[in-house]
Amino acid sequence: MNKKKPKLVALTGAGISAESGIATFRDAGGLWEGYKIEDVATLEAWNKNPSLVQNFYNERRVSVINAQPNGAHLELVKLELDFEVHIVTQNVDDLHERAGSKNILHLHGEIMKSRSTANENLTYELTNSFIKMGDKCALGSQLRPHIVWFGEAVPMIDNAAKQVSEADILVVIGTSLQVYPAAGLLHYFSPQKPLFLVDPNPQITARANLTIIEKNAVEGMKELSQLLKDFEVWS
Repeated sequence: MNKKKPKLVALTGAGISAESGIATFRDAGGLWEGYKIEDVATLEAWNKNPSLVQNFYNERRVSVINAQPNGAHLELVKLELDFEVHIVTQNVDDLHERAGSKNILHLHGEIMKSRSTANENLTYELTNSFIKMGDKCALGSQLRPHIVWFGEAVPMIDNAAKQVSEADILVVIGTSLQVYPAAGLLHYFSPQKPLFLVDPNPQITARANLTIIEKNAVEGMKELSQLLKDFEVWS
């Protein structure tokens, strides 16, 4: 009888997509492609100037479409040979999907989907890069990006917490986990189990069973994959 694969949960953030050329707002002193977050990534911004917000995400979507999964994304796919891999990502891009990962939970939404402004559960896959003002859902309401903006509830956080609580191994890649509610996910992971952190500037340094790999995502994931080959968590 085949032995059950250990469950590995990877929490991924902007650092894993940065090496594919997708910019993060923190890289520019609180600006995102020249925009203040409060002007393009809040419900208040949408209510004030929906066209500006729509155009901003249309431009970001083009960047995502033009980007390609990098070696870190691909290493996570390879780990599925030996582990039951589940990805909880703060990223809104689809690079994990395009790399071939099977189990992906998006905490902050998905830029390649649109969403009804009347019903947040009514979403649509985008067939092109643009959502236009006047594009409406089946209920007759304007479509917006399927993004969890700052100040909005994070509907997938409970599912993410469940995944983390069930993990045999937790891997944190390219996220400082300093922003809540995502930062709280670490509290659901047993301190008796192994935690790996891949980050060139780690913010988490004091925790039981913590292994820190101070490298960017691509090189760090190569090192992690090698470590996991010798890591008998199932023994």
